Amino acid sequence: MDVDLIFKIAAIGILVAVLNQLLIRSGREEQAMMTTLAGLTVVLTMLITQISTLFDTIKSVFGL
Repeated sequence: MDVDLIFKIAAIGILVAVLNQLLIRSGREEQAMMTTLAGLTVVLTMLITQISTLFDTIKSVFGL
């Protein structure tokens, strides 16, 4: 697993948290929720590609 991926996920999490707090304090709760969902979607997309790579590696190792 690449350490760079962990830093990317952490950076997205910090950015989403800051934006979420700013939007909630300005009274835009709906936009804050959409920002959180967008951040979650981006992180899940990054993880799905890594899981796909993992499964391909496992298939090649065991010759499946």
